[in-house]
Amino acid sequence: MNVITLAGSPRFPSRSTALLTVAQRWLERQGINVTPWNLFNFNPEDLLYARFDSPALLVFIGQLAEADGVIISTPIYKASFSGALKTLLDLLPEHAFEHKIVLPVATGGSIGHMLALDYALKPVLNALKAQEILHGVFSEDSQITHYDRDPQLSAALEGRLYSSLETFTRALEKQAQFQFNAVGIAPTV
Repeated sequence: MNVITLAGSPRFPSRSTALLTVAQRWLERQGINVTPWNLFNFNPEDLLYARFDSPALLVFIGQLAEADGVIISTPIYKASFSGALKTLLDLLPEHAFEHKIVLPVATGGSIGHMLALDYALKPVLNALKAQEILHGVFSEDSQITHYDRDPQLSAALEGRLYSSLETFTRALEKQAQFQFNAVGIAPTV
């Protein structure tokens, strides 16, 4: 199985990117191939000026087409996901997340921002035709320490993240089995 992680923070290092680092390590221990992407892989001018022929964007779209699932992480600013991430998502083809399992994760200053995943990010993921959008994982900034080196999550956050990753993995397996039954092609693990 192939998974793409997409860090949507305009800062590096960041807490939201640290969540992806922890998720990537967990998925790789399960034998899942993970390809990490972040906003810094793209030329800012290509994003700002909506250059649909940007070399990095074309590579990303190609890898996305081959992926079984996507984990998108973002900080929450002003009750929404990052504008830089929105700029990138706007450049993707309409069906970019078709046949993909998507797990959104986010960080914010307080629990008051938790619903931003449901009310801001998920509608955009739906517009990109995600097959299934799982319940997101929200973290308060205080639940992530040492994000600039070796990320440490609070026990509660770690438990929620790992539980969501287990659900994500089961959804990927179910999707692979469905594709095998529908086309007669053995699932890749």
